[in-house]
Amino acid sequence: MPKPQTFKKNRQFWKFCAYGFLKNLRFFEPFLLLFFLEKGVSYWQIGTLYAVREVAINLMEIPSGFLADTFGRRRTMILAFLFYIVSFFIFYAAEAYGFLLLAMVFYAMGDAFRSGVHKAMIFTYLQIQGWSDQKVHYYGHTRAWSQRGSALSSLLAAVVVVWSRNYTSVFLLSIIPYLLDMALIWSYPKNLDGAETSWKNRQAIRARFRTIWRAFIMTFRHRSILRAVNNVSLSSAFFKAVKDYLQPILQTLALSLPFLTALSEKSRSAILIGIAYFIIFLLTASASQSAGRIADRFVELRAPINWTMAACLLIGMGSGMAYQMELIVPAVLLYIGVFVIENLRKPMGTAFIADQVQEDILASALSAQSQIKTIWSAVIALGLGAAVEVFGIAIGLAVISCVLLLVLPLVWIRQKDQKVLRVGH
Repeated sequence: MPKPQTFKKNRQFWKFCAYGFLKNLRFFEPFLLLFFLEKGVSYWQIGTLYAVREVAINLMEIPSGFLADTFGRRRTMILAFLFYIVSFFIFYAAEAYGFLLLAMVFYAMGDAFRSGVHKAMIFTYLQIQGWSDQKVHYYGHTRAWSQRGSALSSLLAAVVVVWSRNYTSVFLLSIIPYLLDMALIWSYPKNLDGAETSWKNRQAIRARFRTIWRAFIMTFRHRSILRAVNNVSLSSAFFKAVKDYLQPILQTLALSLPFLTALSEKSRSAILIGIAYFIIFLLTASASQSAGRIADRFVELRAPINWTMAACLLIGMGSGMAYQMELIVPAVLLYIGVFVIENLRKPMGTAFIADQVQEDILASALSAQSQIKTIWSAVIALGLGAAVEVFGIAIGLAVISCVLLLVLPLVWIRQKDQKVLRVGH
């Protein structure tokens, strides 16, 4: 059970917050699916783009964790941002489906080299400061600033889309905060790099890789950890696969409202989508920041992790059903609930997984958790893309949510799983 908040908001705390704020200035995010549709990409092809991204992440997850734990987390993070920037340039220039695939691959490489690494740096810092029991509170607060970054980027992106009358300019704009984040990461203390091995010492590198690989394998030999990892991963994968499908629903709502009729359809929808995402991310910021307080109300952390996942899937199914009945406003409000719940449970889930492994292999363990998430994401993205192509967004969302509800008993964290196994001991 997490303890009440006792950490200090010092300079490094604000650096962590600034990292998340800048990282989430992805000005393309509220319009990504609409960008694909404007390029003539079908829903099935969109599903394949998302699936390719997840498969590419999956292939790079283990090497990225190894690289972070062996050569240093700061260098790995900077490499990740370089991959992101390359992908933004390709998205900006892409006209054909093949180039969109290539952009997705570079974006996936950025995700793979970043995923788990920054969390490991945060948890290392907490251990150094003697605040290891503050994982949920601390990560929840820093994640809240990520959501505030998303809120601001939504409004700015809407302005850019209305001004430029296209969705491509937002990719170039996204490069600026990522360059700033690279400089910020390099300013982190060197002791957050984790255990490093000189690249010239090949024997030491091989020994380090063997140690990390054994820890990775041991993680999956423990049923309790595997069930917990799948629980945390499944819900995040569901959110990642379905979140962009809110955009066409919001577009439908925007065009049905008797406002701003003098503007073009793209401008009208951009304004409403920007405002809607601004509100959504303010709500998710509040949810992330509240995660620690809510977790404190439970004797065991597994309880809120389990029930929030069930709620997320039920709300997703309800949103699909509401949209099918042409109840657009209720469908949007329910869809927003999926965003809020995911950001409430993610700090809890990340802290729960972090408690299962030793600090020196934490980046590898969190990358392993991310790898399972990418497998789930790829499967859900393909299934959702196919279902939406055949039945439409409403039925597709409801069907995917219902199927995952049937899987829920297999990943439900049990009472005997709520213990620290400390893999690697």
